[in-house]
Amino acid sequence: MRRTSSRVAVSVLAGLFVLAVFLVVSNNTSASVVTGQTAEATPLAPSAPPAAADNQACLGCHSNPGQQMKAVNGEIISLYVDPDSFKNSVHGAKGFACNVCHTNISGYPHPEYKPADRRQVTLDLYTACKQCHTDNYQKTLDSVHQRALASGNRLGAVCADCHGAHDVRPPDQPRKQIPLMCSKCHGAIFNEYKDSVHGLALMTSDNPDVPTCVDCHGVHKIEDPTTVAFRLKSPTEMCGKCHGDPKRMGKYGISTNVVNSYVADFHGTTVTLFEKQSPDQITNKPVCFDCHGVHNIASTKDPTAGLQIKSNMLKACQKCHPDATTESFTGAWLSHYEPSPTKYPIVYYVNLFYKIFVPAVLGFMVVMVLLDAMRRLLNRRAGKEA
Repeated sequence: MRRTSSRVAVSVLAGLFVLAVFLVVSNNTSASVVTGQTAEATPLAPSAPPAAADNQACLGCHSNPGQQMKAVNGEIISLYVDPDSFKNSVHGAKGFACNVCHTNISGYPHPEYKPADRRQVTLDLYTACKQCHTDNYQKTLDSVHQRALASGNRLGAVCADCHGAHDVRPPDQPRKQIPLMCSKCHGAIFNEYKDSVHGLALMTSDNPDVPTCVDCHGVHKIEDPTTVAFRLKSPTEMCGKCHGDPKRMGKYGISTNVVNSYVADFHGTTVTLFEKQSPDQITNKPVCFDCHGVHNIASTKDPTAGLQIKSNMLKACQKCHPDATTESFTGAWLSHYEPSPTKYPIVYYVNLFYKIFVPAVLGFMVVMVLLDAMRRLLNRRAGKEA
């Protein structure tokens, strides 16, 4: 019996020793894995993303829709990440690991984080974008959104507000996604745009030629549209970019002369001079959007707002010319049309007359002066010979 008991005791001790060795080896292996994950937390360039399999540890908790935390102000902040949305995002498709953006997290439990509110989370995390998207991030620093943020307005848009966080998609696929993105903050403006001649073409038929928000305002370096400089350069650098393009306008039978005709008349000439000589000085001369509208631009043939209708044109003119009360006032302006035998024929033939008459008169005077000079020379030579 004693021998049997001794053998059992030895067996138990041997088993405990083996178990202890196994645990030590397991801990060392786990430590090496954790060390490897910590190294991967260093910001990585897009060309060398860590394996997507690393994300499974994160999604083990964050794929639970009930995962959440409470902010200091009592707001409940969801920590749920839809695995399919992330997988189909531009980052998920390239195999980026969670800690490429969440660089301060290398294992569990996570470092303590107590945001003041939901907005604080976005403001704390959006700067992670600059490690890969440096150029675009630098552009945003000069934007109207960043200036609003710097002035204390916490609602100034940052990267994640426009592009999303875990569900980032190409921002222009489809193209109408651009104004929908901007509408999250600029809802009232979007409602005007979607019913405009540009917005209708984009939202209903995905027309690739009409402008979206970013075509006029820029993408990351969005300027303040209320400045004098923005106003003065808008005819040539904003509207003229599309309406001066023969290829684009040719598809719709729209004349590209609108920019040249504007610059050539009194309004456009004055604005152009101000833009070049005094870009910060206010001028009361109209630019394109003073007459056509800003976000609510209507077709020129629209019966209620189109400027081909004289009564609508008169209303537009009265913004600057309140004394204009009759449609004959608007008739004095040729709009953006070039005079022709069928359009403003009187102006066309008067112009044609002067195009012939003025050179003819000047040419005749030059000939008379030359003939007079020749006669004087001949007379002087004849006098010397006599």
